[in-house]
Amino acid sequence: MNRRPTIIDVARKAGVSKSTVSLVLQNSPSVREDTRQAVRQAMADIGYVYNRSAANMRMSNAGLIGLVINDLRNPFFTEFATSLQMALAEKGYSTVIANADENADLQEQVVSSMIEHGVSALIICPTYGDTKATFDAIARAGIPTMQMLRQVDDRLELFPFIAPDYVSGSREATRHLIEMKAHRIAFVGGLEGRAVTEERKAGYLEVLREAGMKPVVMTGKSSREFGRNAAKKLTEEHPDIDAAVCFNDLVALGMLSGFYEIGRKVGEDFLIVGFDDIQDVAQTYPALSSVRCDIAAIGARAANTVVNWLEHQETPQPAMRTPVSLSVRQSSQMKKRRT
Repeated sequence: MNRRPTIIDVARKAGVSKSTVSLVLQNSPSVREDTRQAVRQAMADIGYVYNRSAANMRMSNAGLIGLVINDLRNPFFTEFATSLQMALAEKGYSTVIANADENADLQEQVVSSMIEHGVSALIICPTYGDTKATFDAIARAGIPTMQMLRQVDDRLELFPFIAPDYVSGSREATRHLIEMKAHRIAFVGGLEGRAVTEERKAGYLEVLREAGMKPVVMTGKSSREFGRNAAKKLTEEHPDIDAAVCFNDLVALGMLSGFYEIGRKVGEDFLIVGFDDIQDVAQTYPALSSVRCDIAAIGARAANTVVNWLEHQETPQPAMRTPVSLSVRQSSQMKKRRT
């Protein structure tokens, strides 16, 4: 070898990834001992010398992933950000996280700052609104970037997209409520016209068409407050409705509170299925049924996809959907016991 060996040469010699070599150099406890020995032997064989001062300089930007979240107050996105950050750390990458607070201008500001600070890649759970300037700036910078959970830019060859199979989730939730003998089912929550709302609503509408049932859609903010008010409004305006598929778990949790206030028993008088299956919903009473998106698995997949893009130039598929399942709990299954 006529040039000075690099960390990539060590990785090839040892048959591991560049990030694994980095973890060995950092004495990370997450590396198995046999892998650590193989990497050390490869370093000795090719004469690699770790330049710590140069590495410290590089750490200011190299191996740094920018993660922009549309709303960190929402526990679904908080759980996702945590899972993704941990998955990237296992691969030797650091993460800088910013909250866009559902504000397109703020999103543009934080993305520009991350580009200026030299992040290696960007993962964005984008806000809605005028986001073209944000993604145009990323395209000019040539930084690998993924859209997560929401898609707002159609240039999927530049900004690939990963999200759960929302349509399948609402389809399964609606079929479950029909099996539980619900007579009339509403879809509650989600702002009208947004892609994620339309997807989560689509499976519900499809199943009701198949069953010959008339839909009732009540869109609005994906918040507990909206769900609480929706419970009262549905009871007043549509007393025949006895079940709901909610846009997300926050709306469903709000409906639990709203029905409790007016003395309507969830799981008996009214059946509810949420969406996302955040950690808290299993701890409510009654425990909330929800479409499980497996947030940890999505974070792991996103981390693998971005790292392979960076280290092996493996361009991701334009659009990827992850599987969902239904976590059935008390809020939607007690009615089955009634005669």
